[in-house]
Amino acid sequence: MPIVERKQVIPGDVIARGDHRYGPFVEKVGDDYIALRIGLAEVGADGVKLNPLTGPYLPRADDEVIGKVVDMNGFGWVVDINSCFDGFLPASFVFGREFSPATHDLSSKFRVGDIIGARIESFERSRDPQLSIRGQGYGKMDSGELVKISPTKVPRLIGRRGAMINMISERTGCDVRVGQNGVVVVNGQPEATTKAVTAVQMVEKEAHAADLAAKVEQYLGSGGDGN
Repeated sequence: MPIVERKQVIPGDVIARGDHRYGPFVEKVGDDYIALRIGLAEVGADGVKLNPLTGPYLPRADDEVIGKVVDMNGFGWVVDINSCFDGFLPASFVFGREFSPATHDLSSKFRVGDIIGARIESFERSRDPQLSIRGQGYGKMDSGELVKISPTKVPRLIGRRGAMINMISERTGCDVRVGQNGVVVVNGQPEATTKAVTAVQMVEKEAHAADLAAKVEQYLGSGGDGN
């Protein structure tokens, strides 16, 4: 397995030197890769990455999000997606091309207060992001414990190739769904759900820790029944 170097950084810190690929929140100055945010930096075969530890959710096209319906009008639903922007789900995306405000009842699909899983269809700074529920697994979420974490810590919760979230799910027997906007829904038996929620909160609280995976694993123990 490739070696990955992780370290906590603040703006201005040199994360690495040389020739690497690099992602958001990193600036290249000469041969130096400079941190632009407080966060956990990773240097490995995939390049230089920085996972910020603070900051709001900024929508991006194709992000999977979990939100709450807060309003509706004649043409769709307004959804709180844990951002400074509200999401908008057009009724035509739900009812299809035959949609007509005069003949279709939006409340037959979603009501104010419903929790839905959706995808960011498009986003421009001049208008709120447009949502879509096209695709498997999207739409109303009828059950589950809702947990909110900092959106910047979602990569740590998911883990490398899904390792962290898969461990939490497998060790508790819960279905854990994570939105890129920092909203998490946990479904399972009551005791197992409580344990999974605590693990999610542990990841948020200790996202900076280099031994985070080991701490979460120790807390969860073994088995898939939540015990």
